[in-house]
Amino acid sequence: MEEVLTRWLGTTASLRTEIVAAIGLVISLGVSVHVLLRKRVVGAAIGWIGLAWLAPVFGSLLYITFGINRVERRARRLKRRPSQTIDDTPQPSAHVPEAFRALDRAVQAITGLPTVAGNRIEIFRNGDEAYPAMLDAIGQARRSVALSSYIFRDDEIGRAFCDALKAAQERGAEVRVILDGIGSGYFFPAAWRRLRRLGVPAGLFMHSVLPWRMPFLNLRTHKKLLILDGQIAFTGGVNISDGNRVREKPDFPIRDTHFRIEGPVVEHLTQAFIADWLFVSDEELEGEAWLPPLAPAGTVTARVVTSGPDADIEKIATVILQVIACARHSIRLTTPYFLPNDLIVNALCLAATRGIEVDVVIPKASDHRFVDWATRGHIDPLLKSGVRIWIDGPPFDHSKAMTVDGQWCFIGSANWDSRSFRLNFELNVEVYDVPLARALEAFIAGKRRTRLTQADLDARALPVRLRDAAVRLLLPYL
Repeated sequence: MEEVLTRWLGTTASLRTEIVAAIGLVISLGVSVHVLLRKRVVGAAIGWIGLAWLAPVFGSLLYITFGINRVERRARRLKRRPSQTIDDTPQPSAHVPEAFRALDRAVQAITGLPTVAGNRIEIFRNGDEAYPAMLDAIGQARRSVALSSYIFRDDEIGRAFCDALKAAQERGAEVRVILDGIGSGYFFPAAWRRLRRLGVPAGLFMHSVLPWRMPFLNLRTHKKLLILDGQIAFTGGVNISDGNRVREKPDFPIRDTHFRIEGPVVEHLTQAFIADWLFVSDEELEGEAWLPPLAPAGTVTARVVTSGPDADIEKIATVILQVIACARHSIRLTTPYFLPNDLIVNALCLAATRGIEVDVVIPKASDHRFVDWATRGHIDPLLKSGVRIWIDGPPFDHSKAMTVDGQWCFIGSANWDSRSFRLNFELNVEVYDVPLARALEAFIAGKRRTRLTQADLDARALPVRLRDAAVRLLLPYL
């Protein structure tokens, strides 16, 4: 009897092993098929397939949790409904300089939008200049106020914005507010709760406190938009927090740059907000309160470029690649985080080697130490190709701006990193205007405190170089 029991147990154990092996084979095959059909990056595809076969259960669980692009699947809801879609019929662009006509055609093909003339753009430095102008504009709004911010703190300036939004609503203006579900505070942001108590319609973009929804943390709206009566817009890098009021000497001051825009291109910005609000609330915003006829307000030609992990994926990065290829004399840029992908690094290197002056300004220390480490481990090819990288001293500057050949500008919310280029929902404005380009070039030149050289990188101690190189491996997620 004991011998029979032993033989039965052995057979059962063998059968269980075979069943587990069969399940592992099926799972590994399933993961492999999904990876082959979905992953465009060869290295990532090889890594996931290898992990699935070496550790079928653990590897497959990792892939299901972190490898599947749920971001793209979820983001498809952001597509506009027909009533909010700009006419798909090709529209003639406004006049642009002859040297940029090929770029204009390319960007229209990328975005589906023409450049529009008759705009006016004004620069504001830090929250000290931007906030009074924004609050004054909210105070004058009569028909609609649209506000979207990655960070919206419930501090002194945040409360001032909440009060101004409530007052606009009491005057009869339609008010809608979008706060990012991560940037403004993960567990039900205080500013969002305050707006709700005041009766102001406010939505959280892609918010969840459920642990199994953690992969959606990468899906963020990083846009900074304020649109008044569909006629005046503010956009750029400035979030809503006391840290941006540099003159008030906060504990961690944040310098930044923001822009006031008037003219026909404001419709592009409004359409971007309408799409986001539809996603957040399922409410369609229509009518002249949001999309009024827009008269010319100046002489600037501009176009909006949106980007995100949906149908707009990598559009801002693609525009940057196009303009680098078109540059003839100079490329100037400043960014708080500089971790571009290899395609953009190579494009900058090629531009420098063909004689283009390429100047990149980065902070001495940002608000994310890991990014600073990874940057030092990432820029060696640029320095060797002749790209000039400059260090801006403290306090930390969150500004993002790019100019090419003193005529073309790129302003907005996108940083030069994989998160902004691929994961976040971003909005930039492409501008053809010599005065604005000159103003931004002067601004960027004023931030060039010291030049980072190859000798500086080589002087790092071996443990520091290893740390920087190791952190660089996280580049797609920093």
